[in-house]
Amino acid sequence: MFKGTFFHNIDSKGRMIVPAKYRELLGESFVVTLGLDGCLFVLPQDVWDEMEKKLMSLPMSSTNGRKVSRMFLSNALDCEFDKQGRILLPQNLRTYAGLQKDVVLVGVGNRAEIWDKDRWEQYNDLDDKEQMAADFEGLGF
Repeated sequence: MFKGTFFHNIDSKGRMIVPAKYRELLGESFVVTLGLDGCLFVLPQDVWDEMEKKLMSLPMSSTNGRKVSRMFLSNALDCEFDKQGRILLPQNLRTYAGLQKDVVLVGVGNRAEIWDKDRWEQYNDLDDKEQMAADFEGLGF
């Protein structure tokens, strides 16, 4: 399971180091694609395969189904680590997520997310703690 928060940098060529803990969970090949809320999703191959099946099952007659499928599939990148444990993030993915230099890798269960550091701090500024507490209570805690 992906968990934790790691702060890293993207170099001038668009490469970033992935923590050893995450490299182990991702295995030799994995997928990076657009995420929700302005981040990138980093998915182990088995999780991606399941997501891909679900995307392909969306009806082509549905405008939203086509949009969602296009969003994730057309931007999916098959990845491997280089010898230094880095991945290369293409410009289109960096632009979508607003990634400049300082980035944050966040573990979210079955996937990791890559966020621009400033965007993550803004998103993670939990203004509605009361609503979150109510939602958490609904889980039985």
